[in-house]
Amino acid sequence: MTATTDPALESHTLQLPGASIVYDVRQGSSTDLPLMLIGSPMGASGFAQLASHFADRTVVTYDPRGVERSVKEDPTTQSTPEQHADDLHAVIRAVGGKVDVFANSGGAVNALALVARHPNDVRTLVAHEPPLASQVADRDAALVACQAVAKSYQQQGFGAGMAHFIVVVAHKGPFTPEVAAMPAPDPQMFGMPTADDGVRTDPLLFQNIISCTHYEPDWDAVRAAPTRVVAAAGTTSEGTLANRGAHATAEQLAQRVEVFPGGHGGFQDSEWEPADPAAFAGRLRGVLG
Repeated sequence: MTATTDPALESHTLQLPGASIVYDVRQGSSTDLPLMLIGSPMGASGFAQLASHFADRTVVTYDPRGVERSVKEDPTTQSTPEQHADDLHAVIRAVGGKVDVFANSGGAVNALALVARHPNDVRTLVAHEPPLASQVADRDAALVACQAVAKSYQQQGFGAGMAHFIVVVAHKGPFTPEVAAMPAPDPQMFGMPTADDGVRTDPLLFQNIISCTHYEPDWDAVRAAPTRVVAAAGTTSEGTLANRGAHATAEQLAQRVEVFPGGHGGFQDSEWEPADPAAFAGRLRGVLG
């Protein structure tokens, strides 16, 4: 166990193949299953506000491999949803077994892999806006757009890669070949650095962006699992790639999309996106039942 400034939170480290994985446990009074809140590449710190609205439940958060406190042995390699799924499986075993999961963005992609690979780990999965470019109707152009972000990062560095990423994730509607082939915008437009620091191991722009967006879920395995899977999307992000990924997930599972307040990150206040974390938490509590 490692020290923490929050007396209600205990942090632990697991030594797993290729990485040390740090996870946190906030003990609640309820005897219900623990609630796990996950993202990718967002780490545990991004879920502090949401966790505060579930003080009655034991809440588990973690840093994915290569992110924040979870050190990856070789950061020059990409991580895969299958690797993340096995990491999540190890954390779930460490906290005592089956959990409910709220998974956002790349975390939702990894959670679908978790359900397919370890079908008895999760009772209910709320998969919020998985950016599954591989599953949308315009998949060819969408995949090219994601590849272009990675290419901008490799060729020009973090600022250009991040600026290109912002444009792609904010794009609403299907990607056309012309949109997908657009070059990276000026990083200064988004307050990003223009200088290239030479680093090419960023968890978002290198380690996860291609493996996440290009992932092909094993839908047969997901459907066969005892897990109740709920596809969820935001009210203000309609038309974006991640939002459409939620709709594609719902279509594969023959269900409707559950709508949540706010956008892609509607569970936390931020300078980029207005949000109502309390309303989001209330909606999540209702969906979890």
